[in-house]
Amino acid sequence: MTIGEGINVKTVLRIENNTSKKVWKVEASGTICTMTSGVKKNSGAVRSKQFETAADCRKYAEQLIRHRLGRGYKPVSSSFYMIRKSCFTEADFWNVLKKAKTKGETQEQQLEWLVAHLAEQPLEDLITFDEILARIFIKSYQSQLWAASYIITGDSSDDRFDFFRAWLLFQGEAVYESAIQNPESIIPVLQALEEKEEVPQFEDLTYIGALAFEEKTGQNENLYYTLYDEVVLNSYIEPYIELDWSEADTENLSIRFPSLWERYGENPLEC
Repeated sequence: MTIGEGINVKTVLRIENNTSKKVWKVEASGTICTMTSGVKKNSGAVRSKQFETAADCRKYAEQLIRHRLGRGYKPVSSSFYMIRKSCFTEADFWNVLKKAKTKGETQEQQLEWLVAHLAEQPLEDLITFDEILARIFIKSYQSQLWAASYIITGDSSDDRFDFFRAWLLFQGEAVYESAIQNPESIIPVLQALEEKEEVPQFEDLTYIGALAFEEKTGQNENLYYTLYDEVVLNSYIEPYIELDWSEADTENLSIRFPSLWERYGENPLEC
């Protein structure tokens, strides 16, 4: 039996006897072969191996399949099929973040839950979560929000703006979309943050997929991003934007964002 030449192929096998029921899955995705074993089709121990070529990856998957068939495993349905698109939706994405916000008093505790939760999901759902994050995250890459971030944090660097936007996204869909339209709408959220003596940044959310993948498979971020690039067809790259403000023009900033400037212009929340 030979796996086809498609970029992403998968097979699921199962074995059942008097003592146990086991499911085993192998995915040959480009140059990465991922094996999952457990009692359910979409969960269990996961390990991955990378090859120099897709042909070597498919050959290795074939060898594993023949070995399992020889041990008595049987196909769950058809033997081989193209990898199915995840059913994970944008609504699911926002619901997961909403649930994460309830898991602990601190952002660190909430991050820990989020990583563990994503690590328990099928690999295709984990990657889709990360793809949705990238698509939504890019919406906030705009000049006026960058100006607001500078006023709030006192730092105009690219990294600080990214970490601020990640924090903003984690606050939920309503807060995020409102801030994109009107940055001053987040003042109540910032006030609540000040009461906890915390700052508006969430660096770890920007590579949450890699963190969850490492938790799930024990493999490093390089393997994850290779797999991500091979599975995800859309690439979300921040466009070039012309900033319509400058740090030196404090008068303009105070006029455009009077409430933010009054609260943070002279006393930013330093991160």
